[in-house]
Amino acid sequence: MKNTVLGSLFLASASSIWGGMYVVVKIVVSVIPPLELVWMRYVVALVALLLIGLISRQKWRIDKRHFLLIIAIGIIGNTISIVTQETDTMLSSAQMGTIITSSTPAFMVIFDRLILKERLTLKNGLSVSLATVGVLLIVGVGHVNLSSKLGGISLLIAALTWALMSVLLKRVPSEYSQIVVTTYSILVALIVLTPLVLPRLHAIPISQLTHPTIWGGVLYLGIISTACGFLLWNRGLQMLNASSGGLFFFFQPVVGALLGWLILGETLGVPFWIGSILILAGVLFVILEKK
Repeated sequence: MKNTVLGSLFLASASSIWGGMYVVVKIVVSVIPPLELVWMRYVVALVALLLIGLISRQKWRIDKRHFLLIIAIGIIGNTISIVTQETDTMLSSAQMGTIITSSTPAFMVIFDRLILKERLTLKNGLSVSLATVGVLLIVGVGHVNLSSKLGGISLLIAALTWALMSVLLKRVPSEYSQIVVTTYSILVALIVLTPLVLPRLHAIPISQLTHPTIWGGVLYLGIISTACGFLLWNRGLQMLNASSGGLFFFFQPVVGALLGWLILGETLGVPFWIGSILILAGVLFVILEKK
């Protein structure tokens, strides 16, 4: 019983942290462009993860057979997905960001079938269809300006690439610590992003970076959202089974929408709520199918 309560607390905390991440990104990208923000976030996260790994005496050796898999995870998930996610949160709203990316578990069904050769059931297909229709409603229906539509489409790309990365993670041998895998994948992302970011860093106004809201946001994204959020999530999954853990993913859109309304003054239209219900229904179908 104690493990169930602690595991639930860890998972709910991790998902809530990720829900709040969209509001933080929405504020910080007004000063730091998305590409540079991702780079800064990963520098902070890498330092935090290295310290955690050294303190916990992790084994850092990776067999050369798995190098390409780690590189693919770093490029697809930690580079493409996160860069598009933060870019498009700037173009759209925090609520749209949390809801569209919450469709990730449903889209994992497609990659489970293509990569892991898992059986595609009627319930799986229905979940993907519901999530897709929900995303299209949010992106393309109602009085949504062009910037938000472009942001929503790119957020869909972020959700798809994150789902692909999540499936690729299933191919990583269990002998490797998740801390080690995450550290190496973030290192890959930094190697890819550094040549693109370094020539542009001088354009960021130093005076703005000294503002507590901005550097506090960078620290939140690097330490709390990336390092701590990941560790809380995985620790919670060790105490509960993965299917039950998936239920806590619902905290992300709820917290994101609530904070977007409270802090950013964002409003929610009818198409948003209809699309949200369809996406969450699709995700719930996936969770029930796995059970």
